[in-house]
Amino acid sequence: MQAEDLQLLVERQMPYGKYKGRLLADLPGHYLGWFAREGFPKGELGRLLALMYELDHNALTGLLEPLRRR
Repeated sequence: MQAEDLQLLVERQMPYGKYKGRLLADLPGHYLGWFAREGFPKGELGRLLALMYELDHNALTGLLEPLRRR
């Protein structure tokens, strides 16, 4: 993980699927869990989704709040 990745979570939107257009930081835990079980996409999106899953799973999403206010 790089520090810039946290900022990307509050800026990037999900590009496809049921939650298309929703910020990665706002994806529900069950959806992130599904990716964790089935496999994250390749590339940057997969890396960011995996990071968001870890934050959600470990109850660390509050770390993103200061970044949302920028």
